[in-house]
Amino acid sequence: MTRRFLAAILLAAISFPLAARAQSATSDKPFVVEYYYKTKWGHADEFLKLFKKNHYPLLKKEVEMGRMTKVWMDQPRYHTTEDGRWDFRVTIVFKNAAVANEAIDEDPIKKQLWPDQETYTREEQRRFEILDAHWDLPIKTVDLDAKP
Repeated sequence: MTRRFLAAILLAAISFPLAARAQSATSDKPFVVEYYYKTKWGHADEFLKLFKKNHYPLLKKEVEMGRMTKVWMDQPRYHTTEDGRWDFRVTIVFKNAAVANEAIDEDPIKKQLWPDQETYTREEQRRFEILDAHWDLPIKTVDLDAKP
């Protein structure tokens, strides 16, 4: 039992620096997440208006702060089937995965951008009330030229 315990500690001691190097090698790479929004029928324009008023300024502020490097929104040009339908896709490029996953207190920024917090809260509530679905999808680039 003691040998297994010592072997486990030795393995961990050897593996930790390797894992840390592997993580640091990818830590400076941009981390991309796509956020999909499916609105209730007839509410896409209202959602877009509220998004542009109450969420996009926050995202732009986080780009200014360096947490994100780019933010944009796409909309399908044509219709799809209902089960695959989405109305808006917001793509955010974070500085790196660590930044994307760290907790950030957005409240001070929100209070600065929207002094009327009561209206802001009510409108954000409405923005989510008119959604049928919302999902987040982290994106990984596949290098098609890399050898297996």
